[in-house]
Amino acid sequence: MKRGILEVFLIDAHGITHTNFIGTPVYYVLLQCGTKEYRSKMKKGDNDNALWNQKFVFDFPMSQWKKLTYIKLRILDKELFNDGGFVGETIIHLGGIITEGRDRGYIEIKPAPYNVVLEDDTFKGELKVGLRFIATDKLQRKAWELKMEAKNSEELMISPIQNLMKLPLLRFIAAWARRQCLINAKLLYYCFVDYKKCLTSYS
Repeated sequence: MKRGILEVFLIDAHGITHTNFIGTPVYYVLLQCGTKEYRSKMKKGDNDNALWNQKFVFDFPMSQWKKLTYIKLRILDKELFNDGGFVGETIIHLGGIITEGRDRGYIEIKPAPYNVVLEDDTFKGELKVGLRFIATDKLQRKAWELKMEAKNSEELMISPIQNLMKLPLLRFIAAWARRQCLINAKLLYYCFVDYKKCLTSYS
């Protein structure tokens, strides 16, 4: 059965609401897509900012992806007496991503800021998220492309080193060639000037 994989890269949040009146806020994110839900690590807030740098994978049959239209990310603040004070949420619509990913086999959206919606439908802060959708029958091709990219990068790094290693050898060859030219020139001189010396040189 054909399947699709959505990779969600949760990067960070900036300018979000601080719901904790006492102490340092501790933020986490609930990611929900279809019937699956993930919870991020808890991160202490730096003023109104938080950093996660986590990846989450949603794997569904392609037939089910046709019915999934969005992913919801809810930012919560762990409070003193309960587990989740609502900070805000971001909804990312997936229709175009899934359609293009299904047709092309692969699509990647680089991390970008999305508005955080508060309970009163106003906006405050941004949540940076990246997305990647892969159709499973294209996974081998993508793995090969990544392997080739890594190989090319490695060759680019090795080439300057190889060139440096070649320099001493090139200098040696050039010196040897110059010496051979001098020897051959000396032999010709002996041949034309002194026949006996020429014979001695060849013996």
